[in-house]
Amino acid sequence: MNSYSMKKVFLAIIILASTVSVAQKIELSPSATISIITLGPDTKELYAAFGHSAIRVYDSLQSIDWAYNYGVFDFDQPNFYLNFTRGFLYYKLGVYDYQDFKRVYIHYNRFIHEQTLRLTQAQKQKLFDYLQWNSLPENQTYRYDYYHNNCATKIRDVLAQELGKDLKWDSSFFKPQHSFREKTNDYLSPLPWGDLGIDICLGLPIDRKMTAYEYLFLPDYIESFVEHATIQSDSTKTSLVAQNKIVFEPAPSTSSVNFVHPWIAFGVLFLIVAGITVYDWRRKKISKWLDVLLFGVTGLIGILLLFLWAFTDHHDAARNFNLLWAFPLHLIGAIMLLQKSPGKRTIQYFTVVEILTGILIGFWAIWPQQLNPFLLPVAFSIMMRAIMICRNLKNASIY
Repeated sequence: MNSYSMKKVFLAIIILASTVSVAQKIELSPSATISIITLGPDTKELYAAFGHSAIRVYDSLQSIDWAYNYGVFDFDQPNFYLNFTRGFLYYKLGVYDYQDFKRVYIHYNRFIHEQTLRLTQAQKQKLFDYLQWNSLPENQTYRYDYYHNNCATKIRDVLAQELGKDLKWDSSFFKPQHSFREKTNDYLSPLPWGDLGIDICLGLPIDRKMTAYEYLFLPDYIESFVEHATIQSDSTKTSLVAQNKIVFEPAPSTSSVNFVHPWIAFGVLFLIVAGITVYDWRRKKISKWLDVLLFGVTGLIGILLLFLWAFTDHHDAARNFNLLWAFPLHLIGAIMLLQKSPGKRTIQYFTVVEILTGILIGFWAIWPQQLNPFLLPVAFSIMMRAIMICRNLKNASIY
């Protein structure tokens, strides 16, 4: 099968509805097993950079080998793009033939780890019955959240709900010390543009330090916590994991070099702005087109960030400090510069921009929200042009 065909198969697994019939009531045999499947990241794709988790139910006597996948979404759902914009993104539980499911991840060179759970027959049946119920069309859809309700946290919550007091999580093996943003940055380091986009769009809420339990939004931590968990099995308290198996270990791969890294792109932008500013300073005029473009674009970005905060349900986009450089009123500032004779109000506005941007840069490293350092050249460009605009307007040598 060629790469394009495999890509279609992979996309089918991600976005289509369940392909295994789950309507009938099934009693698992005593030889049945339930496993947690942890799948490695794909550093070439933003949606796959965090890895993935699934649940496998295997019962050879019932001809069952199914993967329960909470990472399914459908582009054809009503108002998909509108819902996505508003923060109402819905995922669903899909059920697939495990062998087909596995082959796709092997094709894309992503590791596959399997943890077979040590469960009583009653515990296995209860967990299986819930998964069967949850995968019915009327029950399979859930409201997705990046950090609090995703394909990994659903597995955490299903285990906690169905195993109840018999399951004990143990977080003593590590010390929680990261924010959601810090862990996101770790996983997205091979994808700097994706990391930058998340850092721009999401605000102060993701800079909160996580509790140990909240680390389980990441599949790697699902695997770690399951490994350290205990289960009450009959009258015995024992390890939740009965067997660990490395199903597939990826071959070493060389990371492709990203020649258009944000540092390069924004560094070049800064050098261009600095060069034009020096030129404008010497000729005592301003390149209006540059200022209108710079402040117009950053103003539009600010309007988007304000919209995400105030008018959508993306609660992690609230209180976004990026609004200090991507200020929505920059768009009005750009319009003011289009006037034939920008007046006193224009000078006042860009004086405020000059001061606020200077404060922003001066305290960049200690704001409550961690601001992406790739954006520093943009902030310096904004301050530089604000200074240039005020100087020329005050000297009445306008454009």
